[in-house]
Amino acid sequence: MKKTARLPTALLSALLWIACGEMVAAQQPAKVYRVGYLSAASSISTSSITVFEEFKKTLQQLGYIEGQNLVIDRRWADGKVEQIPGLASELVALKPDVIVALTTPSTAAVKQATSTIPIVMVLVSDPVGAGFVTSLGRPGGNITGVTDYDIELAGKSVELAHAVVPTRTRIAVLMSDSPLHPPQLKHIQDAANTMRLTVLPLMGRSLEELEKAFVFAEKENATTVIVLGGPPHNAFREKIAELALKSRLATIFFQRAYVDVGGLLSYGPRSLGQYRLAAVFVDQILKGRKPGDLPVQQLMELELVINLRTAKALGITIPQSLLLRATEVIK
Repeated sequence: MKKTARLPTALLSALLWIACGEMVAAQQPAKVYRVGYLSAASSISTSSITVFEEFKKTLQQLGYIEGQNLVIDRRWADGKVEQIPGLASELVALKPDVIVALTTPSTAAVKQATSTIPIVMVLVSDPVGAGFVTSLGRPGGNITGVTDYDIELAGKSVELAHAVVPTRTRIAVLMSDSPLHPPQLKHIQDAANTMRLTVLPLMGRSLEELEKAFVFAEKENATTVIVLGGPPHNAFREKIAELALKSRLATIFFQRAYVDVGGLLSYGPRSLGQYRLAAVFVDQILKGRKPGDLPVQQLMELELVINLRTAKALGITIPQSLLLRATEVIK
């Protein structure tokens, strides 16, 4: 009878140890990551749903699937800025691995609530000026993310406003209590002065103020309104478009979401790109990178979106030069 070769006892023990270790590892549940998501916007608006789904889809492409190895705790302020600090505290209490904060007020609220949980900011125009990071290249602390061009684009919005309606010299600017709006207004005023245009700053922190602002702008013979955006304006996109049409005023925005619901024109970063990039930051942090070591990113790709249906309703003819530059024309 042929004898079967026998493994040395030491080798057999080692193989059994490895096999048992692999069995134990296979039985261990995969780590479930927890991500907080804080938005000042409405949870039911089309644009809010679109950008969140883009963020979640990118995370899925990176290997994080909600309901399997990922939990996303969502909090929406529905345009009520006063609720943001409380929502930030709720998220911090859940002890997530990272919190994604949309806009400056949300980022400020989360920063106030925690100095240890990593924060990924999105739609923040001046993170250094706001005190969120030490510098864009070396953020330090527990915050990094994506910054946009709102302050730099503020001056450009005056040129667009004048190009759309060149026969008038008065431009209204719709503001709120956002700390970014004063520096944006200064850029607009500087640009307007060089073009000999008059700027009418208007507050629109509530529906009542929005209605009064558009009535005043129409009374003062303004033909264009530059909307600085952010909460609470983001929650009132449809109402702003409705009031502008009623008052026969052209509207200029920094985010295309306003144009999708009836605004006239927007010029700014591709918003979906910012959310995809935010997901990449989350992935890097979940893999062990420190937010303070991840340079803040600024999207270089800008888009010009024009709503021709709104232009027709307002009786405005968009210059061919603008149409040729447009990234997208809504007909």
